[in-house]
Amino acid sequence: MKEINHLNLDGHLLRVLVVVYEEGSITRAASRLGVTQSAVSHMVGRLRTIVGDPLFVKSGRSVVATAQAASLVEQARSLLDQLRHFSSRADFDPGSLDFTLTIAAGDLQRDLLLPELFERLRRQAPRLRLRVIPSNIPSLEMLRQDRCLLAISPRLPEGADIMHRRLFDTRYAVFYDAQARQPPTDLKAYLEAEHVTVVYEPYRALDIDDYLAEQGVLRQLVVSVAGFAAIAPFLRGTQRLATLPSHLAVSQLAGFGQAPPPVNCPSMPMYAIWHQRYQHDPLMRWVLDALYEVTRGVAPPLIKASAARKKQS
Repeated sequence: MKEINHLNLDGHLLRVLVVVYEEGSITRAASRLGVTQSAVSHMVGRLRTIVGDPLFVKSGRSVVATAQAASLVEQARSLLDQLRHFSSRADFDPGSLDFTLTIAAGDLQRDLLLPELFERLRRQAPRLRLRVIPSNIPSLEMLRQDRCLLAISPRLPEGADIMHRRLFDTRYAVFYDAQARQPPTDLKAYLEAEHVTVVYEPYRALDIDDYLAEQGVLRQLVVSVAGFAAIAPFLRGTQRLATLPSHLAVSQLAGFGQAPPPVNCPSMPMYAIWHQRYQHDPLMRWVLDALYEVTRGVAPPLIKASAARKKQS
């Protein structure tokens, strides 16, 4: 029987093992890795030969890990961490990077920050690729399992191994179609209107919605969508209102009127979030430094209802 050489293992094979295990699908793993399905299947085949186990078996359109695969995944993650540490050098050179950077972000921070961040990074690293995945509510597993290098979110996962830095704060504004209605002038007008909001799956309301409900401000929430990008069509040409982060005025809700909320509201913080094992990683420090430069230019949009009324008259 031919002896299998453990030296045939490499970081690419370990990464494939981890990603296929996490995704439960060759197709999704290929998409996440930025390679073809046949390439992933070929590497899984090499792994099977090396470890002498099927590793993954078909179950409908997905694949299920064998007991051996499940036991190897944690070892693979540890080895990948060691390889990253081994390759991290003080003379880190972005120009030599050939790498896909995965960032988890909601549609607000995606449109507000990531285009400029990518352009800054690409000027130093011309072969860098960016993959953006939805952050929703960032989880510990998302960061611990390397589904992304960095998350940008107003919500912090709880965990002693999670690092974060506050990037900026955004105020809340009441958005409306200035061509279809006047801004609400007081709490009574605000409560008489129908409202549009965001509810994340499986069912997580915005912090501002929870806050207003706790203050006894009970609105007529007639439409809820899964993200900020879907708000505009439900406001345009209607009398409806949406109470959302004011920075949406420079992206998804550009051109809509804004008014201050009729009650005092807390601001919404935005954080950069990463796992502690990357705290001193040169790649992470490079990305974070560029992100901090981008956010220095982020200023709260002016919320001034009178400007909208003047435009309409």
